[in-house]
Parts: sequence; C-alpha cells; structure tokens
Amino acid sequence: MTVSRRAAVLGHPVAHSLSPVLHTAAYDALGLEGWEYSAIDTTVADLPDLVRGLDLAWAGLSVTMPLKQAIIDLVDHVDPLAVAVGAVNTVLVAPAQCGVTLTGTNTDVYGLVTALREGFAVQGRGRDAGAASAVVLGGGATAASTLAALGELGCTTPRVLVRSLGRSSGLQEAAARMGVTPRFEVLDASASLGALLDADVVVSTMPAYAADPVAAAIAAHGGTPAGVLLDVVYDPRPTALSTAWSAAGGTVVGGERMLLHQAVEQVRLMTGRTAPVATMDAALARVLDAPASAR
Repeated sequence: MTVSRRAAVLGHPVAHSLSPVLHTAAYDALGLEGWEYSAIDTTVADLPDLVRGLDLAWAGLSVTMPLKQAIIDLVDHVDPLAVAVGAVNTVLVAPAQCGVTLTGTNTDVYGLVTALREGFAVQGRGRDAGAASAVVLGGGATAASTLAALGELGCTTPRVLVRSLGRSSGLQEAAARMGVTPRFEVLDASASLGALLDADVVVSTMPAYAADPVAAAIAAHGGTPAGVLLDVVYDPRPTALSTAWSAAGGTVVGGERMLLHQAVEQVRLMTGRTAPVATMDAALARVLDAPASAR
C-alpha cells in the first residue's frame, strides 16, 4: 500500500514508546488508509537533519525526551502555550509557498488536565472541578507542563518539591513566563508528607523509582490523602507511589491516562478529525495489560 501521510515519534531511546500503538489504532478507526506512524530513534545531534528532510508526505511529529527543548529552534512557529512551557511535544507540518511550514505545540498540558479531570470525576467532584492547592514532584520538562495544567485548573501557587533547587532554574523561568508563582522546596519525603496529603492535586513527574521514598513515607506514617494523585510514570505500573496512595485511601490516576489524552489531541491536530478515544484507550490497555515479554 502506498503511504499517503506519515507521522512518527522522535526520541532517544524511543523503542519503548507506545505512541505508535495509540496513533495506529486511531488511523485504523478513522479509516485513514495509507497513513503510517512509526518510532524513529533520534538524538539531539540527529534532529536538525531529520527536520530539514520533512516534506508534504509528513503530517506531523510527536517529540519526546530529550528533544522537547531542542526542537523549538528548528520549527517555523511555536504556539504561545509551548513558548510559555518551554517544551514542544508536537510538530505539525503544513504546506507553504516554498515547501512546508512547521509549527510546534504542546499537547502534554491537555493530557494532564484531562487525566486529572478523570480523577476528579472518580472522587465525585465532577470533571469540571478545580484545584485550590497542588504539589508537584520533580523539576523537569513535564513539571513545566504540569504548572500550566494546574493553572488551567485554577491553582497558580502550587508547591514544587525538587531534589536540587540549583537545578530548577529552567522550571522557575517557565513559571515566570506562565504567570504562576510556585513555592520551590527541597523534597524531603517525611517533612513534605503533610503538604502531599492535604493537597487537592499531587502530580509526580519524577522518573521511575525516584518517588519511592515518598511512597515509603506514606506507608509508614499513615493518613488519608485528600486529593488526586497523578504519577506520570506508567512503566512499571502501578508505581510504588500509586500503590501507597491508593492503599491509604487516595484517588490515583495512572500515567497512561496522560499518555492517552496527549495522543488524542495530537491525532486531532495532525488529522483534522476527532480522535476515537475509546478505541485508542482499548489499544493502550491491551498493550499495558499484556505480559512484559509480549510487548
């Protein structure tokens, strides 16, 4: 079959990415014959040549680590949200007078907001509920998207707990661009426990296993969490933090929900069609519920 449109996820490493599962399921459900979505292992050094090679056969790119900042200087336009966050996870390819024009945007914020609203619904608060208080664990690119998402939910003064204040300057600059005023603190699992348990929303953007000391503190000290926890890690699943939070009586939203919804918005932007959320959700669940050896 001749491929009429292409899209891909770029990152390094990227073989583990579930984006091809989500996007391919969407194309099939939408009847987009000839559309193809792949994973291309791409380093920061490789990125300029790949971007220069884009033509009208391409619909767009999904961009993951470590490329979310590097891609910004390689596209023609960056939408205001992505500028504020300082990270692009989606590139849209459109015709221009001389070739193509590339627009960078950010669907991680949409994915975070939608996933958290699912958690609000589980709590019985309603999907349109807001967040008066929030705690963010971690200080990387996903944390910046999280600050934007929390702003949309009404919380502009979250606490941000990081392992090193000296490495949080990029996040502090992003916060200033967004007009939010987080309180930055060094993460101490035991000392921070009260703030975590009292918050309307807790989002962990830390890598796999990095939040395990927080999980241990919750398990050791008890207390029922008041809010929704979103741990962006989905492998391993569930994380130790999610398990401890749920065991303490809190509401948990898995990182796969953010993954799903950011891809839903990417499909809409790249195809111009409403994404088949239920179909994409089912495809993702089949992969995540399969034994690791079968993935």
